[in-house]
Amino acid sequence: MDRTHYIADAKAHAGARVKIAGWVHDFRDLGKLKFALVRDRSGILQVIMKKGAVPEELLSQAVLNKEDVVSFEGMIKENKMAPDGVEMVPEKFWLLNKVERKLPLDPTGVVPSEIDTRMDFRYLDLRRKEATSVFRIKSVVATGFREALLGMGFVEIHPSAITGAATEGGADVFPIQYFENRAYLVQSPQLYKQLAVIGGFDRVFMTVPVFRAEKHNTTTHLNEIVQMDIEMGFADHLDAMDVLEKVTLHILGKVKAEMGPEIEALHPEFEVPDKVPRYSYTELVEKLNAAGMKMEWGADFTKEAEKKLFDILDDDLYFIYDWPTAIRAFYSMPDPKDKKICHAFDLVYRGLEISSGAKRIHNPSMLEEALRSRGLDPGEFEFYLNAFRMGAPPHAGWSIGLERLTMKICNLENIRDATLFPRDRTRLRP
Repeated sequence: MDRTHYIADAKAHAGARVKIAGWVHDFRDLGKLKFALVRDRSGILQVIMKKGAVPEELLSQAVLNKEDVVSFEGMIKENKMAPDGVEMVPEKFWLLNKVERKLPLDPTGVVPSEIDTRMDFRYLDLRRKEATSVFRIKSVVATGFREALLGMGFVEIHPSAITGAATEGGADVFPIQYFENRAYLVQSPQLYKQLAVIGGFDRVFMTVPVFRAEKHNTTTHLNEIVQMDIEMGFADHLDAMDVLEKVTLHILGKVKAEMGPEIEALHPEFEVPDKVPRYSYTELVEKLNAAGMKMEWGADFTKEAEKKLFDILDDDLYFIYDWPTAIRAFYSMPDPKDKKICHAFDLVYRGLEISSGAKRIHNPSMLEEALRSRGLDPGEFEFYLNAFRMGAPPHAGWSIGLERLTMKICNLENIRDATLFPRDRTRLRP
C-alpha cells in the first residue's frame, strides 16, 4: 500500500511511524533543509527533511514541484511551529508520478481562475480545499436524504433513465435512438415512482439523474441534474409537505453536525431552522404587490420575485402551496372546490426553489381530461393511464434538486460548482 494512514488520522499519532500519500501542495528547498506540504483528501501535513536527520539519498531525491504525486514514510513528531502542531520526519520517499506540464490553474486556490477554466480542468479544480468541502457536504446531503426516509419506512427504488414518452409532456426532452424505436432520456422519474406506489410499495424514494433539454444560460440551471424523489400512497399534499419538512431539516441538521468546520468556512451564517412556515401562492402574490412588485395572479414567480420574497418574509426556508392549476404539471390534483387551484407546492431555500411536489390525480378519466387540456395525446400515455384503471390509491410526492440544495447550503453563486462534471448547453467534457 502507498499509505497506512490518511493525513488527518496520521496527525493524531504523534510518536508513531506512518506512511502517507498525496500531492505536493507546496515545496521549499533551502539546500540542507527542505519542506514539503503533502495534501490528501483529509488535510495537509508538513514533511521536514533536514541534512543529518534523514537519509542522504532521500534528501537528494526529494526534488519536487507542486502537484507531484508522492508517498512518505516516517515518524510523526510534535512541533508547535508546524501547521496543526505536528510534522513528519521521513525515512523513506517515493515519487509516484511527476507533473509534466505547466498547470492551467492553481489547485491551492491562491491564484483565482475563471469558472470556465476550472470546469475545463475540473480534475485539478477538485483539489482545491473549497471544492473538496462542497462535495463532501453534497455526499452528506444525499446520505441524510436516504437516512431520513429509511427511518420513515420508505423503500428505495431505481427506475429507468430511458422512456418511450416525454415524462411531463412538452418538447424539452433529449431524443435517443433505441434500436428501431424513438425514445427519450427521462425529464423526471415521476411516472415510474407513481407506478411503484400503484404496484403496492406504498412509500418509495430514489436518487436519480434526469435530463432536460431547456436552453438555459443561468447560474441555477443545468441540463443534467440529480433529483432526490419520493412518492407516498394514501396521502395528500399536506402529508407530503410534512415528510419534506422532516427530511429537509434532517439533512440541514446532519450537515451542521458532521461538516461543522467545512460549512463554517463556506457559509458562516448557515443555520438550521426549527420549522418551515407555509404560505399560499395567493398570499405571496398579494405580499409582492403590496411591496410594489407587480405580479399577475396565475404567473410563475420570477427569479427577481423569489429574491424579493426572501427579503419580505425573512425566512430562509418556506413552502408555497395551492398553486394555479394551469402552470403546474398535468398530474397535479385540482382543488375540488376551485379547479383553478391545485394541490401543488414548492419548497424555497434562501430565495431559490429547491423542491416541487403535489398530490397527484389518481382518477383515470380526470387524468385523460388533464392531458387533453395541455394539448397532449392520452394515447401516448396509455401504459400510464392503464395503471390507474386497475386500482390506484390517492398519492402524493415531491423531488429535491440535489445540486440546488447543495449550492444554497454551501453559499455558492453558480450551480456548476455543486456539480462534479456539469452538463449545460455547450459543455460535454470532461
